[in-house]
Amino acid sequence: MPEFLVDETIEDYAFVNTSAEPPLLQELIDQTNQNMGWPQKLSGRLVGRTLKMLTALAQPKNALEIGMFTGYSALSIAEGMPEDGKLICCETNPRAIEFAKGFFDRSEHGHKIEVIFGRALDTIESLDMELDFTFIDADKRNYLNYYERVKEMTRPGGLIVLDNVLWSGKVVQPESEIDDILVETNRRIAADPDVENVFLTVRDGLNVVRKLG
Repeated sequence: MPEFLVDETIEDYAFVNTSAEPPLLQELIDQTNQNMGWPQKLSGRLVGRTLKMLTALAQPKNALEIGMFTGYSALSIAEGMPEDGKLICCETNPRAIEFAKGFFDRSEHGHKIEVIFGRALDTIESLDMELDFTFIDADKRNYLNYYERVKEMTRPGGLIVLDNVLWSGKVVQPESEIDDILVETNRRIAADPDVENVFLTVRDGLNVVRKLG
């Protein structure tokens, strides 16, 4: 599994020439690397600043994150949201939730975030709201299920962003069930008449989807 799909020097150049995240998020990165398993699950600057840019442009009032980990992407999304915006985060790791909440409490945007523990599909079914923005970055086995359900709940013009859609390049030559699920998710989105999308080769791939009205 390659660490960089893009040449590492090009990746570094893009990182250096992208606006830096706030100091609190830089601290969150450091603490995640020191104290949490699988720190590579953290979205990082290129994805985080893309999420912040998208929410700053779209100004979503109701947003959903499926797969929060230690809160880097959640704070990036919340940073771009309006003051009265609400971001619901789905997470199944109690330790990650405790870690993230410590940073949410210290952030000026933390009041926008509500964390719900449990299976994301169960949480989604319990929500009674129209979504303006969703970020999907949880178990890949359910990616297509997440997309289909969230799309139903998304308002016309709303955005759905899926992370890891290149899956370390394995979508080009799929060998496992999860590889096949991601290939099918990408194919279904590209062929979906209800949406328009752009597939970005940012980090491990971002699929940015806009629901048509």
